[in-house]
Amino acid sequence: MLRTATIPVLVLLVAPTARGAEEDLFTTKARPILARHCLKCHGPDEGARKAKLRLDRREDATRPAASGARAVVPGDPDESELVVRIFEEDDDQRMPPVKTKDRLTDEEKATLKRWIASGAEYREHWAFVPPRQAPLPAVRNTSWPRNPIDVFVLARLEAEGLSPSPEADRATLIRRLSLDLIGLPPTVEEVDAFLDDRSPDAYERLVDRLLASPHYGERRARRWLDLARYADTNGYEKDRTRSIWPYRDWVIRALNDDLPFDRFTVAQLAGDMLPDRSADDRVATGFHRNTMLNEEGGIDPLEYRFHAMTDRVATTATTWLGLTLGCAQCHTHKFDPITQRDYYRVMAFLDNADEPEFPVPNAEVARRRRAIEAKVAALVDALPSRFPPDHSVDDPRPLDLRRADHLDRRFRAWHDAAERDARRWTILRPSSATANLPRLEVQGDGSVLAAGDQTKSDTYTLTYPTNLQRITAIRLEVLPDDRLPRRGPGRVFYEGSPGDFFLSEFRPSAGGRPIKLAGASQSFARGGAPASLAIDGDPQTGWAIDGGQGRAHAAVFRLAEPLEASSELTIAMLFERYYASGLGRFRVALTSDPEVAEAVEMPAEVEAILARPGSERSAAERDQVFRQFLMTAHELDDARKEIDRLRSGMPSYPATLVLEERPPSSPRATHLHRRGEFLRPAERVEPGLPAILASPAAVAPRDRLGLARWLASADNPMVGRVTMNRQWAAFFGLGIVRTSQDFGYQGAPPSHPELLDWLAVEFERRGWSLKRMHRLIVTSATYRQSSRADAGLIARDPENRLLARGPRVRLEAESIRDAALRSSGLLSQKVGGPSVFPPQPPGVATEGTYGGFEWRASVGEDRHRRGLYTFTKRSAPYAMFATFDAPSGEVCVARREVSNSPLQALTMLNDAVLVEASQALGRLMAEQSGPVDERMTHLVRRCLARRPEPEELSAFGRFFEAQRDRFARKELDAAAVAGPGDGDPIDRAAWTATARALLNLDEMITKE
Repeated sequence: MLRTATIPVLVLLVAPTARGAEEDLFTTKARPILARHCLKCHGPDEGARKAKLRLDRREDATRPAASGARAVVPGDPDESELVVRIFEEDDDQRMPPVKTKDRLTDEEKATLKRWIASGAEYREHWAFVPPRQAPLPAVRNTSWPRNPIDVFVLARLEAEGLSPSPEADRATLIRRLSLDLIGLPPTVEEVDAFLDDRSPDAYERLVDRLLASPHYGERRARRWLDLARYADTNGYEKDRTRSIWPYRDWVIRALNDDLPFDRFTVAQLAGDMLPDRSADDRVATGFHRNTMLNEEGGIDPLEYRFHAMTDRVATTATTWLGLTLGCAQCHTHKFDPITQRDYYRVMAFLDNADEPEFPVPNAEVARRRRAIEAKVAALVDALPSRFPPDHSVDDPRPLDLRRADHLDRRFRAWHDAAERDARRWTILRPSSATANLPRLEVQGDGSVLAAGDQTKSDTYTLTYPTNLQRITAIRLEVLPDDRLPRRGPGRVFYEGSPGDFFLSEFRPSAGGRPIKLAGASQSFARGGAPASLAIDGDPQTGWAIDGGQGRAHAAVFRLAEPLEASSELTIAMLFERYYASGLGRFRVALTSDPEVAEAVEMPAEVEAILARPGSERSAAERDQVFRQFLMTAHELDDARKEIDRLRSGMPSYPATLVLEERPPSSPRATHLHRRGEFLRPAERVEPGLPAILASPAAVAPRDRLGLARWLASADNPMVGRVTMNRQWAAFFGLGIVRTSQDFGYQGAPPSHPELLDWLAVEFERRGWSLKRMHRLIVTSATYRQSSRADAGLIARDPENRLLARGPRVRLEAESIRDAALRSSGLLSQKVGGPSVFPPQPPGVATEGTYGGFEWRASVGEDRHRRGLYTFTKRSAPYAMFATFDAPSGEVCVARREVSNSPLQALTMLNDAVLVEASQALGRLMAEQSGPVDERMTHLVRRCLARRPEPEELSAFGRFFEAQRDRFARKELDAAAVAGPGDGDPIDRAAWTATARALLNLDEMITKE
């Protein structure tokens, strides 16, 4: 085994690391003091710099000022103005200024003086230096380490005069390991199997079993979704629902499959740009579609897109760089060497993507759709046989002959009328298609597809060459397309009517002169929004088709006078609504027919067939016309009801939000914004990284895919440290760097820098595998220590920064709930799927929020799904989770804060789900036979994994009997406490109350 052979030999072979006592004085002591007290006024931000003094760089700090004085004179603190000023007693001269109320401690002053006396060495910030694996330090207790992690930890402990704690007992270990790797406590059966397994590798096999569990991905996904600011609503005032749960499920699958972290990164940042992209790669780009979306009336969509971009820059930096890059949005960073231009150059990498909705392929949905389509086709084929005979005449012929004859007469009558009404339309192909901001792309059939950005007021301008004479009408076809919300034909996505549009004004012209229109008709319109309102001169009225999404429609605009001749026609379409009102796909056609009919609800292809002589129609075209008759004949209304019912029940593919890189022909420009304000764009910037991180040539190509590949590569000095630090924090409660979100000058220094660097390099060496690194951590002796500590150790190291004991951490909000459900047997094992709505008090999700959102508690197993799947409403998060410090999904969260409040205790006692868990446990205990002590032992083991101590068992027994007496005396309503179930309600209620007390123990909601 590694424990008994490899590591002790390795430890004896390496030499101790020689480090001078003052070698790291600047990095560990002096620079943090300067960053905390001085760099806000004397740092990288030139605009905020005072007295032209810069202290973050040695060449500036040691340069003489105009007076000849130098802030730092290496080796001579008494001649250093910095030292003089911090020790100055005169309030007007002392630094930091008195008015800032920022005072250096005597120890900090002495440290700065000692640093200057030692030569005032400046070193590059440790986080910006590529990590390397230093030789393992020598340790005296060579029998303790199980892997290299322990060598680094033990060396520090021995230097501090401390020893590691003993290994935790096996029941504690399996509970700790299960909570960490799958987020669930072990069952009694799992605990027994581990306790009974005395093989040398029992622990390692337990680790491997948990790593292979489908629940591993669920556990790890929750922490990643904090970074991704995942939520099921858009945020801001309206906070409507969105469908993005397929992204959450992709994260779970990727983590279960141990997708290497570099590929995990590239898929989420640029999966759409991969040459062999899959549907999963597209779904993965939902990482940056988790930004909030503002749908309030009167907002400028471009402004809120800018805010979404600033969120993406900050989130990218936090997640992969561990830097507060967002601080440079308005000005050069006051502490870290990051300029404002650096900020917008990073934004330029991310700024060139459009934001469509993506229907996610699903084999089961596809199967159901095929089955319905087959039924519809069979019913359509059978329509002629269901055509009723003509009962108005006495016809002695057989029923089939009478039906066929009547069908033929009715079809001919319909056909003749339709043929008379059909017009010869000439479809035009635009020679140019432009807009103020949206991107108009001409398709192969002459139609135009709109993509890209939208504004509060968009205008499409299209130019069509034509040689028609005496044009009498213009037809605007609006066409469905799978690339549009609900297949279009409009681009409305969020405003409650996805797929709609609002055409405010339709303005044709020829030869530079407007064409006067006499009227308009349409085949379909939303109530109160006919096409005639698109030519009334009022941009606040117009044509819309809400209720007709996913189908083709047409509007016919009649000219007041025939247009005699024109070689070119120009059409301007105005979309004057505050948000996303544009047409998605459309096509223009002209007619010279002197008798212009009203627009009809007939496919343009069928009308084109009917407009040609019958002799010119193919057999397939004649069949197409006949089928059109069958689908409109009123005699078949009842027969078509089943067809309509099947079509209306056609299952949709699950939708999710994704990124889509714009074509090279229409890149989006990115500008620096003065003071970070949307309305103050300045010069254009090109993609690039801060110079402190990489050279300009480091990212190739200079696009989102190039950035993604650089971020998760050995060329990025930050990513290994930042990622492994978060993994360490997940197991030990705090990262090696306490400030997981900030590795810059203001961040905390690492408690074990050599260990962090070793992990960062090892992460890449092991193929960027998170599972391998997690296995390495949890099989270490450091992780397996007991969390028990005496008062002396706690006083010496209250936060366990030295790692002289095992982790003891309060469970996260979701894990608290999951643990209770798992212990009670209620927890659903289902993985993935749409978000669910567990019970919570009425009004919690609706009080004070917009839109009448109603929280309807899920039924069946969805009522008791894992907390990961609970619907997250940004403006009103699930109450139980919010009480226990879960984020709302509004911003990227790298480290959850932990609080303790009376409200948490009340929640544990009264939350509906926790009460149901108590009742389920009560039923289980009441249904068991045997002595109370045996059942009580089983109850404790279900909740805490371990067996109760004798005094605990006695205390629980007394509590149980006291509850039985109270219910027997009817001091409390036993039926209400016990909930539904068979058997004696008093017995069930007593067990329920006991289970409720157990679920409220500190040990229950703590990882020991």
